[in-house]
Amino acid sequence: MKLINYKYLFNIILMTVLFAGVTSCDDFLDKEPMSNISPEKFYSSASQLDAILMDLYPNILPGHSNWSYGIYGEDNGTDNQIGVTAHNRYTTDRWLVPNSESNNWAFNRIYHMNFYLNQTLQKFGENMDGSESVITGNSAHVKHYIGEMYFLRAFEYFKKLQMFGDFPIITEPLPDDIEVLTEASKRSPRNEVARFILEDLDKAYAYMGETDLNTTRINKDVALLLKSRVALFEGTWLKNFKGTAFVPGGENWPGAEQHPSYSYPAGSIDGEATWFLTQAVDAARIVGDKYKGSLTPNSGNLQQSPDEPENPYYNMFSGEDLSDYPEVMLWRQYGRGLVTHNVNSAAGRGNYRIGLTRGYVQNFLMADGTPVYTHGAYDEGNGYYMGDKTIADVRANRDSRLSLFLKEPGQKNILFEPDNQEGTEAVMTEPFPAITLGDTERGYATGYALRKGGSLNRKHYANGGGFTAAIAFRSVEALLNYIEASYLLNGTIDATAADYWRLIRERAGVDTDFNNTIALTDMSREAENDWGAYTAGTVISDPTLYNIRRERRSELLAEGFRYMDLRRWRSMDQLIETPHHMEGFHLWNTPMQEWYNEGELTYDEGTNSTVSPPEKSEYLRPFERYSGQAGYNGCTWRMAHYLEPIMIKQFLLTSPGGSDPAESTIYQNPYWPLEAGVPASN
Repeated sequence: MKLINYKYLFNIILMTVLFAGVTSCDDFLDKEPMSNISPEKFYSSASQLDAILMDLYPNILPGHSNWSYGIYGEDNGTDNQIGVTAHNRYTTDRWLVPNSESNNWAFNRIYHMNFYLNQTLQKFGENMDGSESVITGNSAHVKHYIGEMYFLRAFEYFKKLQMFGDFPIITEPLPDDIEVLTEASKRSPRNEVARFILEDLDKAYAYMGETDLNTTRINKDVALLLKSRVALFEGTWLKNFKGTAFVPGGENWPGAEQHPSYSYPAGSIDGEATWFLTQAVDAARIVGDKYKGSLTPNSGNLQQSPDEPENPYYNMFSGEDLSDYPEVMLWRQYGRGLVTHNVNSAAGRGNYRIGLTRGYVQNFLMADGTPVYTHGAYDEGNGYYMGDKTIADVRANRDSRLSLFLKEPGQKNILFEPDNQEGTEAVMTEPFPAITLGDTERGYATGYALRKGGSLNRKHYANGGGFTAAIAFRSVEALLNYIEASYLLNGTIDATAADYWRLIRERAGVDTDFNNTIALTDMSREAENDWGAYTAGTVISDPTLYNIRRERRSELLAEGFRYMDLRRWRSMDQLIETPHHMEGFHLWNTPMQEWYNEGELTYDEGTNSTVSPPEKSEYLRPFERYSGQAGYNGCTWRMAHYLEPIMIKQFLLTSPGGSDPAESTIYQNPYWPLEAGVPASN
């Protein structure tokens, strides 16, 4: 079977017509699509079904947004990467319940996917072989398209699960009836939402064909990989939030009134967590065993001359066509002058003033697999670890995932087509970090700048005109998911997990003896650098579990996993009592201070300050330049912030008379009030 290659290069005009006039009820459950083309006629051929999928792919799956550092995603605003002011979630009073301006509690895409499945399944036939289908075209293609739509619905629901936990499960396009819609708005317990997602992924796997597809299309293996991610997420969430308001049956769970005496399908929350972790293990192992031998090679070197050998691992994140990288299971293609982004322009400078944190840099292992603190003080080192008084020293003898992607002044950013005038935003040689530059597009936040995703070819540096590909799924995630889930289930690193872990570290250029790393791990030192060293406000006592978390942090650098992981590990409670001061590079009393002219490094001048004062720390603190900044006194936390608040308009729409949010059929998330413009209470 050969499916039409999905190129992401244009929007389908037919879809514009089909959904013209759609009332996107982001604040309710959405109305039926309005169109001059009847659904009966439109959902009648394989090509029409494919067109709808092509329209939904870029709106649901991850990729580079047009003007954004898309590869960094949800890593920004964590202990990995920061800008120059803290995210409101790290304050006690700046994240407020929205009235109607939030569109996260939205059902328009879910409605369209339900409508698609409803129409297509009726016409394709219940026997799944297409023998009763009234849809014209290749029945194998039609069946695969149905599987892709189940996958997309699962992915969209996974976003909702992460944001809100409990969420309405809706599988049919609903009539425009206020009573029906209000009833359908009731939230299902989060673990049942997660089970629903896994069921959709099982259906996706069953419908999609056993075929060698172009990796710009969803396939069976991608469905299994996402299944392992969702199952690991929910299994660890239930485990780490047991007994709290954030799980069904926990103390003060807001769903208790609507779901009294709730009983878990597996019999208990422990059994439920085990069930999810088992699902994660089973799915991850299938993918891991299939792809473990095809991880992209990494020479460990950043190419600095056109004549030097290329590093495939580096190029995997900055190429135009990723179909030759078996590790990349799904990717998004961009097109010159058609659908573009600005990732390269950002990576060529200071990543839109977003930088790596000091803690993240210190957390990477040495090449021999030892923690940095086993080699002297962080600032001085012992000759193997060279200290942190220059960026060159920080990179020396380290895990190649740090040394490869952490930019150093003097490195060549552009090697190919240096005279190509399309590259208006290209910076040919990496300068000293512009930490004093107020321009948010060209400034550097922490002094530690990332080059991951940045091409070495100038043609990709047109302003807003980048067309390198975006990775959506990498198979190495399956290896990481298996290691973590299997260890949580069994309490040991089994033979499969050991094999996977060695492969990951070997590719990273790190000594493969992870047991030596574990033996040398000092959890009190790790807690200085890594929020992932905590669960429920306490430093975890298991160095093996911690190093599993560290491996994930290092491998998935800037790929959008960090905030998801920190939430499921419950790794921010400690900030409630002990605010964390975010730091960047070692600015004061080092040779790096001399990179800046006299008068550039100003402090204690209010909003005119360009850097934090040395009295606070010798390390740059981007949030502590002046007192009005969020995070000026350190990043703190509210328990409520593990989930997002639901906007007040939604409560009014689902309450009798539309005037009292407390009478709504839905309930607010833990510790968020039923009042707009108010912060969480806990």
